[in-house]
Amino acid sequence: MSSYTLTINGRAQTVDAPPNLPLLWVLRDLLDLKGTKYGCGIGQCGACTVHVNGVPTRSCMSPVSTVARMNITTIEGLSADGAHPLQRTWCEQDVPQCGYCQAGQIMTAAALLAANPTPTDSDIDDAMAGNLCRCGTYLRIREAIHAAAALVAPAKGAA
Repeated sequence: MSSYTLTINGRAQTVDAPPNLPLLWVLRDLLDLKGTKYGCGIGQCGACTVHVNGVPTRSCMSPVSTVARMNITTIEGLSADGAHPLQRTWCEQDVPQCGYCQAGQIMTAAALLAANPTPTDSDIDDAMAGNLCRCGTYLRIREAIHAAAALVAPAKGAA
């Protein structure tokens, strides 16, 4: 066991964990942050996506020892009250079906919008290609991302 200081959702926290324990299990089991989901365990589905220093990262493949002292954002840290534009448009566009992949989908989309506030369909498809949705809501996901971009664009233009 080693001690690691992680900054999660803006708050520094220290955990004792084996160095190879995936960040996913640190979040879920040690810190009780259940929004990040376990999907496949091999980084292929995207259900476990979080941001590490602003980059979408598969937490199931990220040993805790590699993310110490980095800024980690989970779905819980995206918005305390669910008011993030993506969370709002996800509901408005009826994206969730079973809901299992949604946290990872939203986290990947948030990183896309941070890097490209006016993405094209192709930009969205490319960014989201690594996130699987068993329910097949890909067209609604794309529409929700466009709708969120439209909500964010006026605010950025006013700044």
